[in-house]
Amino acid sequence: MESMTQSAQISSSQGFADGQNSAAKESKLSVKDLIHWRDPKKSGVVFGLSMLMLLSLAAFSVISVVSYLLLALLIVTISFRIYKSVVQAVQKSNEGHPFKMLIDKDVSIPPETFRKHVDASLTYINRGLKQMSRLFLVEDLVDSLKLAVVMWLLTYVGAVFNGITLLILADILLFAVPPIYEKNKTQIDQYIDVARTQVNATVAKLQEKLPGAVKRSKAE
Repeated sequence: MESMTQSAQISSSQGFADGQNSAAKESKLSVKDLIHWRDPKKSGVVFGLSMLMLLSLAAFSVISVVSYLLLALLIVTISFRIYKSVVQAVQKSNEGHPFKMLIDKDVSIPPETFRKHVDASLTYINRGLKQMSRLFLVEDLVDSLKLAVVMWLLTYVGAVFNGITLLILADILLFAVPPIYEKNKTQIDQYIDVARTQVNATVAKLQEKLPGAVKRSKAE
C-alpha cells in the first residue's frame, strides 16, 4: 500500500514538473508565436493594444497616457468591487473580497530572479560598451566608417520622423515582417545572399584602397 502511495506521489510530482516545463516552454515561445500570428486573436489583441498605446503617446504626453490608463484601471476595479458588494448584500452571501485571491498572491520578485536578470543585463551592457569603445576608438577603420555612415543616415531619418513615429513603424514591421518572411523564406533568403555578397565585395575593395586600414584576417 505504501509503495503504491509513493509511486502515485512520484507520478504526480513528475506530472507537475512536466507541466511546469511545458508552461515555461510556452512562455518562452509566446513572443515568437505572437509575432508569427500563430493565434490570430491573441496577436491581434496585442498588436491593437500596442498600436493604441503608441498612438496615444503620439497625441498626448507620457504622463497623461499613464494617468488615463491607471485611472481606467481604478474605475474598473472600484466598479467591480462595489457591484460585488451590492450583490452580496442583496443575496445575503458572504463571499468576501472579490480580489482576495489576487491580494493574497505573492507578487514580490525573488532575489535570485532579480540577480539572474541583472547578471544577464550586465553581460549585454558590457558587450555593448566594449563594442562602442572599439568603434569610437577606431580599432577597425572600416567598422568605424560604417558607423559614421549609419549615424549620418540617421540624421536624415530623425529630420523626417520623431521617436514615436519610428516606434509605430517598428511595431507594424514587427508584426508584419515575420509572417511575410515565413511565407516567402526561400526567395527572400536568395535576395539577402545576393545583397550580402555585394556588400562584402564593396567592403573588401574599400579595405584594399584605404591607407593604413587594419585588414581582417581570415580567422576573424
